[in-house]
Amino acid sequence: MKKLINNPEDFVRESLEGMAAAHADLIKINFDPTFIHRLDAPKSGKVAIISGGGSGHEPMHAGFVGMGMLDAACPGQIFTSPTPDQMLAAAQAVDGGAGVIYIVKNYSGDVMNFEMATELAHSEGIRVLNILIDDDVAVRDIYTQGRRGVGTTVLAEKICGAAAERGYSLQQVADLCRRVNLSGRSMGIALSSCTVPMRMSPTFALGAKEIEVGIGIHGEPGRKRMDLMPANELVSMLALSILEDSAYTRVVREWDMDNGKWFDCELVNQPFQRGDRILAFVNGMGGTPISELYIVYRKLAEICQNRGIQIVRNLIGSYITSLEMQGCSITLLKLDDEMIELWDAPVNTPTWRWGV
Repeated sequence: MKKLINNPEDFVRESLEGMAAAHADLIKINFDPTFIHRLDAPKSGKVAIISGGGSGHEPMHAGFVGMGMLDAACPGQIFTSPTPDQMLAAAQAVDGGAGVIYIVKNYSGDVMNFEMATELAHSEGIRVLNILIDDDVAVRDIYTQGRRGVGTTVLAEKICGAAAERGYSLQQVADLCRRVNLSGRSMGIALSSCTVPMRMSPTFALGAKEIEVGIGIHGEPGRKRMDLMPANELVSMLALSILEDSAYTRVVREWDMDNGKWFDCELVNQPFQRGDRILAFVNGMGGTPISELYIVYRKLAEICQNRGIQIVRNLIGSYITSLEMQGCSITLLKLDDEMIELWDAPVNTPTWRWGV
């Protein structure tokens, strides 16, 4: 395995330094503790949105810091959760007085550390809410309590970022983020493993003609391992797993700002139905050519049309990756008028720029 790196221990820092040099007009990177924030943060009176997770999934989250999306992002080491002190420092740096939303993927380390950061921020007088993303239909109660958080995270960051930019209150942004999560479902496949720079060997082994169905973004196993098949059959497997997923009830922990404690909240998402309007997101895992992603989208669009589900927005590209893993994921998000308007709203980050 060959990689364009120097010392593997410097991988994350040097990548961030390159990002800072390339996008000095948009972002600033703080080290010790490490976080990326908007150049114009804090914005007085604006709800600040922060997310984060292990590095190796770029452009998520660092590439989405900027106007119309995240105010800050906290990168951990490769596939390792960031620490509570990173999250607290980010909140202190970008809080403009209207409060902070932490958008958290449902992985055990991320959940634990963001919960600790929420308590620390509360003790510092910062109004903060913590919203979980758990949209992966492939597995449940494996590596997480409930479902893993994957592609809907990216969509929530855009939609909620636009809402915060428009002056939504802290509770309004939190309610919207929760609704986006309940409206999205995802599932992915891996055609190959990825290689963590510190180890320089594959994270897992796949045979020459094997694939992993329902893979996690850190290389966690999915539903099953099987032989490679034509793209149309793979897309059908993923799409139908999402479209035929039944109503799902989960209990999540949310933060009570007034009383400074956690409470259990029961949430239910409803299945997709004929007549729904959706955003279809075909995501590359880092090593998949865009041409192959369009082959995936071609079949996905056909399946949705045959089921009477209207794709009104789409996103095709590698936005939540697993280093150089070959494979893809599909995320379908049920949209309403408000979400469509916020998706279309201006954004200016290292990864996305439109409407400005």
